[in-house]
Amino acid sequence: MRLKDKVTLITGSGSGIGKSSAHYFAREGATVIINDLDEQKGQETVREIAELGGEAVFIHADVTHPESVKAMVDEALGQFGRIDVLFNNAGISGVGAIHEIEPDAWDRVISVNIRGVFLPCKYVLPSMMERRSGNIINMSSCIAEIGLARRASYSATKGAVLALTKSMQVDYAPYNIRVNALLPGTILTPFVENYLKTSYDDPEEAIESLKKRQLSGDLGRPEDVAQAAVFLASDESKFMMGSPLYIDGGVVFGKNA
Repeated sequence: MRLKDKVTLITGSGSGIGKSSAHYFAREGATVIINDLDEQKGQETVREIAELGGEAVFIHADVTHPESVKAMVDEALGQFGRIDVLFNNAGISGVGAIHEIEPDAWDRVISVNIRGVFLPCKYVLPSMMERRSGNIINMSSCIAEIGLARRASYSATKGAVLALTKSMQVDYAPYNIRVNALLPGTILTPFVENYLKTSYDDPEEAIESLKKRQLSGDLGRPEDVAQAAVFLASDESKFMMGSPLYIDGGVVFGKNA
């Protein structure tokens, strides 16, 4: 029970990495606040956790809207009195080189992936500062460290999240608040599976191509990232501050011959 009695808020936890993380957090004893734009998926996560004997509640909010995020945080604090761990997981992908991207599409990726980290932090941090205790996990990506074709908007946001994480750590270390980032490689989530099916004539061939750029020779699974998130949320990582944690199958620091 590495997270026993910790109140955790996980944005975008109706599916994929967020959902898997919610399950793992609950299994380790955390009370999990599920947040997602899709209420049906969010409530499904809550039901699954409850059936396994865990504790979870759903709070709907759009992480790009200040009023919505503030209401979510106020409701969580009103119900539980504190938020020990904030996991900023919500995010979307973006495809295209700069000259191919429409401004509205660019703005949407920027809004969800950067503003969607800024706003939950903004409204959760005052309570953490008052208690002089807290733990924030931001979802970056290994793409923050490498170049990848036609991922301009996505890479820009994930690089920003990594830089933000380091800057936040300096500001909030005096309040005993830790801020770290997860940097996954390609993870086979439902979102990625759907993207491959709709974007490639041969999705299986696309998957095999993706596998080749990872030293592991395989794609990651949501639980791979979820277990890393549990580590960052637990006291086992108490000496990690402003750190990037890579779960990328060897993409960043390795190269196949």
